[in-house]
Amino acid sequence: MKLAVIYDSKTGNTKQAAEWIAQGMMLEEGVEAQTFHISAVDKAFVNAAKGVVIGSPSYCALMTPAMHDWLLEKASNLDLAGKLGGAFATVQYTHGGGEVVIQSILTNELVFGMLCYSSGGEYGNPYIHLGPVGVNGNKESHNALENYKDYFTIFGQRFAKKAREIFAETGDRS
Repeated sequence: MKLAVIYDSKTGNTKQAAEWIAQGMMLEEGVEAQTFHISAVDKAFVNAAKGVVIGSPSYCALMTPAMHDWLLEKASNLDLAGKLGGAFATVQYTHGGGEVVIQSILTNELVFGMLCYSSGGEYGNPYIHLGPVGVNGNKESHNALENYKDYFTIFGQRFAKKAREIFAETGDRS
C-alpha cells in the first residue's frame, strides 16, 4: 500500500518531521511511503496512494502562504477523494499555533472528500489527537525538534495501520 507525506518547509524542520512520519508508516508491513515537498509532488504516486498526510510550519499561527496556495491551486489536481488524510505541523514556539495549522489542513482535506484521521485516544499514550506538532529549537533554546521524533514516528505508524485496516476490507493491498 502506498502512502504519501506532502509538506512545505522553510528551515528543514518540517521536512524532517515528514521523513519521520514516513519512517513510521513503513514500520507497517507492506507499506511504501514517500515524502514530497509541495514543489515536487509525484502526482502518479499520490494518486495511487491510499493515504496522504499534509504538513506545514506555523507562520503567524497559520499554515505557510505557500502551503495555502498549494492547497487551493495544486491539490485539487490530485485524486484525493476517498483517501485517508492526516496533518502535522512544526512551530518555533511551544504555543506557536500548531493545532490551528493542523485544523486548517484537515478542513481542506474534508473539502477534498478525504477521510480525516486522528489517532485520538484509540491507542493510548502518547495521545495525538489532531496530529503531531513539533517545536524546533530556533527560538526556544530548551526545545529541539528531536524531542518530538517519537510523536511523528508513532503517528506515521498509527496512520499506516489505520489505512491498512480501512482498505483491507476491500481486499485492496496495493
